[in-house]
Amino acid sequence: MKRKSPMIIAIAAVSGGGKTTIASCVKRKLPNSKTIYFDDYDFDGPKDITKWIDNGCNPDDWDLSPLIRDINQLITERRDYIIVDFPFAYLHSQTSSLIDFAVFIDTPLDIAMARRIHRDFKSGSAEEILLDLDNYLAGGRRGYLTMLDTTKPNSDLIVDGTLPKFEIAEIITQEVLNIV
Repeated sequence: MKRKSPMIIAIAAVSGGGKTTIASCVKRKLPNSKTIYFDDYDFDGPKDITKWIDNGCNPDDWDLSPLIRDINQLITERRDYIIVDFPFAYLHSQTSSLIDFAVFIDTPLDIAMARRIHRDFKSGSAEEILLDLDNYLAGGRRGYLTMLDTTKPNSDLIVDGTLPKFEIAEIITQEVLNIV
């Protein structure tokens, strides 16, 4: 069976789990590829994330039309791979049929939290960091755990998020290149 071109690879992880970093690394390893980053978009979605988490974290509550439009545009180009930094993998009903291979980077929550604080609060105050930690404890952690229960088991490949980024990218690249 011949693989369709372009192959669309979704890379999922919890916030701070390495999606963006690994998507960039994989792009450098796969020929004729393009990467789309979830955080480059301003999606319409739940206004109260804690309430959304409490209601089950349904990915379909997010309007991903701009992302879908961009994926469809890239499909028309002569690319071999489209790598999507995308937290929902196959779970969003409007994007699931577009994705050919979903990867979940399984990063321990303490590492993901440390990365988030380091990334998001380089020039932040202690009060801002404490507020973010309060939000994490109030609901964010439940959202992360839900992701581990939903996105992780619905992925084609689960990679240990404690490995060095070059190893994670190599594992993903080899799996992708082995798909016939």
